[in-house]
Amino acid sequence: MLTTFDDRGGAAHAARRLHDGLRRIGVDSRMLVQEKGGDDPMITGPSTSLRRALSAFRPMLDSLPLRFYPDRQRVPFTPAVVPDRLHREIAKVEPSIVHLHWVAAGFVRIESLRRFGVPLVWTLHDSWAFTGGCHVPLDCTSYRERCGACPLLGSGKVLDLSSRILTRKERAWKGLDMTIVTPSRWLAECARASSLLRDARIEVIPNGLDTERFRPVSQGTARNILSLPHDRKLILFGGIHATSDPNKGFGFLTEALRLLAAAGWSERAEVVVFGAQEPVNGQGQALKARYTGTLRDEVSLALLYSAADVFVAPSLQENLPNTVMEAAACGTPSVAFAVGGLPELVEHGRTGYLARPFEPEDLARGISWILEDDERRRELSSAARAAVEGTYAVDKIARRYAELYHGIVCR
Repeated sequence: MLTTFDDRGGAAHAARRLHDGLRRIGVDSRMLVQEKGGDDPMITGPSTSLRRALSAFRPMLDSLPLRFYPDRQRVPFTPAVVPDRLHREIAKVEPSIVHLHWVAAGFVRIESLRRFGVPLVWTLHDSWAFTGGCHVPLDCTSYRERCGACPLLGSGKVLDLSSRILTRKERAWKGLDMTIVTPSRWLAECARASSLLRDARIEVIPNGLDTERFRPVSQGTARNILSLPHDRKLILFGGIHATSDPNKGFGFLTEALRLLAAAGWSERAEVVVFGAQEPVNGQGQALKARYTGTLRDEVSLALLYSAADVFVAPSLQENLPNTVMEAAACGTPSVAFAVGGLPELVEHGRTGYLARPFEPEDLARGISWILEDDERRRELSSAARAAVEGTYAVDKIARRYAELYHGIVCR
C-alpha cells in the first residue's frame, strides 16, 4: 500500500485500518509512506535523517508550479511533478499488487505508476485521481470533459496547469492494469462521469472501522475522564483543519450556533471542537466552545464521541467521512448536509439528520431535533451503532478487499 502519511488525516487512518484488518485475516500487507508517525514494523518510511528531511521538503517542491497562479484559492491542489524512486522500493518487496490510497504532497509522480510493474488498485479518498489537480472540485464539473481555465487556480486560460496535469494523467495511465475503488457510491458516479476514468473498472467498497476501539462508552464516564460538563448538551465538531479548511463548513456551523443561541440553547449546550485551536477572532462563540486541538490517539477520540450528544458535519463536499462513521460507532448521531457520500452514512430520521444544503437554519433544526428529546437520541444512537457494525466493521471490509485482490491476481 502506498499512502503519503500513516497517521495524519482521514485517508491515512482509513488506509492503516485496512492494512491492520488485512493482516488480521492473513493477507501479507505492507505499507510504504512518505512520512511515518507510527511504530508498525510493516509500515516503511524514510530510514535516515537525510531522507526524512528530503521527504519533508517534497510537498513544498511539488507546490512550486502553483506560484504562477497568485490568484488561486488556498485549497489542496497537487501537480505531482516531483520525481521519486518508489519503483525501486516496491521492487524490494516483490508485491502481487500495489494498492494506492492518498498519494499527494509530492509522494507519487503521475508518471511513476507505469513503473511499478504489477496490477494496481487505487482507493480514492477524494477526486484528485480524475481531475486536473484539485482534490475537492465542489460544483465544478470540468473534469467530465476537459480541465482548463480552472476556477480554483484563478485562471482564465484554457491551457493552464489543470489542463496540463489532466493531459499528463491521460498519457501516463493509458492502458494501465488499474482497478479503482471508491468508498462511496457518490464518488463512483463522479469517477464514471470523468473523462479520465469513465472506462476504468470501478468498485465500491466503503472504509472500515475497528468497532471494538470505536464503541459506546457511558456518557458520564467519558465526560468524567475528559473533564467535560454533565449539565450541558455537547455538540461536537471536528476533523483535520476543522476551522481553517473551507470545505469543512465551519462558517455554516457558526451560523447554526447563532440560531441555536437565539432559540435559548446558550444556557443548555456547549460546543466541543477537535482538530483545531480556538480562532483568534472568536468565531463560534454564540455558544460556549471548547477546543481540544489535534487528538492523535483513537482512545481519546472515541471517548470524545461518546461524551457528545450530537456530531455535526456541515461539509460542502465529502466522500465517506471517517468522523461521521466514528461518531456512529460510538453511538453518537450526526447532523450533516445531504451532500456527497453523507446520505450513504446517515439515514435521515433513523441514524441522524440530513439538512438541506447549505442552509444553516436546517442545520440548527437538526441539532435541536436531536438534543431536545433524550428518548429520540437514544433510538438514533442505537440505530447508528448497529448500522456501523452491520456494514463498516473493518474485518468485513478487509475480506472484500482480499476477494478483490484474489480476483485480480488469479485472472
